Amino acid sequence: MNTTLPATHQRWEIPSLGLDRLALRELPLPAPEAGEIVIATEAVSLNYRDAEVVDNGMGNALAFPFTPASDMAGRVVAVGAGVTRFAVGDRVLSAYMPGWIDGVPLSWSEAPTRGGPLSGVLSQYVVDSAEWYVHAPRTLSAAQASTLPVAALTAWMALVELGKLHAGQTVVVQGTGGVSLFAVQLAAAHGARVIVTSGSDAKIARAIALGAQHGINRNATPDWQQEVLALTGGRGADHILEMTGGENVARSLAAVVQGGRISIIGLLDADSFTLPILPVLGSRATIVGIAVGPRRALEDLVRAIDLLGIEPVIDATYPFSQVPAAFAHLQRGAFGKIVVQVGQE
Repeated sequence: MNTTLPATHQRWEIPSLGLDRLALRELPLPAPEAGEIVIATEAVSLNYRDAEVVDNGMGNALAFPFTPASDMAGRVVAVGAGVTRFAVGDRVLSAYMPGWIDGVPLSWSEAPTRGGPLSGVLSQYVVDSAEWYVHAPRTLSAAQASTLPVAALTAWMALVELGKLHAGQTVVVQGTGGVSLFAVQLAAAHGARVIVTSGSDAKIARAIALGAQHGINRNATPDWQQEVLALTGGRGADHILEMTGGENVARSLAAVVQGGRISIIGLLDADSFTLPILPVLGSRATIVGIAVGPRRALEDLVRAIDLLGIEPVIDATYPFSQVPAAFAHLQRGAFGKIVVQVGQE
């Protein structure tokens, strides 16, 4: 039975590119068509990509007015004809690439992403295809659950889905952003040894409290790959999550075990890198790009989160009325995730 819906609702929009253009608008709330669900948004987590899309488009052809952000948790309040995946009252999470259900990775043109070019979720209500959502974890609040669709799934794809992580392996995690902290928690929960690199001793200490065994301050030790080799007795790490790009990729190559994996995830320093061929051939390493994952993998992750008892790290939560402040915090940097609380849990 569908809930009585309000005639209007509020959402954040930009009329053109620029974080300074963010404005809260009131709009009619449409009824669900066949195959659609209406979700009362409870929480939205922000990714650094969201700020880039709002500010410069990040290469996306946006339709204005545009609503940003891709990651949300909410509750189904109405369903259209033919919907069987969900019922009113179900708690749900958004999928980042709605068209990628499973199987071989699809290109961005085949499965466009939420929050650019597809419209985002910084809205009190969202009306979408039921195929674009999964059931939320039972063990997490909406604020915690909203952090999973991009950051947690990226770490899961790099380490578990594609990396086949297992106990006894060594994982190097670069930085302490959302993806990195989920990688620390997932790797530790799977029995791996985790080494964190960061420019902050305080952040390293907090990462160790989450399950990392070692930390390397990359400011004090720019050639951090030598310390990884020392900590592993010269063997190297089985998995390296490369978050920086540029010259740092060569350091990751020097730190990886023979036949190990380097997952290219971030580009904090540079959006390109160059490697000499012979060291690549000699390492026999797999260097793979990670761009989140399919809906089926998100469902696998949700089950794992419930079974492993992992609690996402949230740096700060902002009310729906203070979205510009949440973006400003995101751009300053955060230990973990920034979340916008939209409705009551």
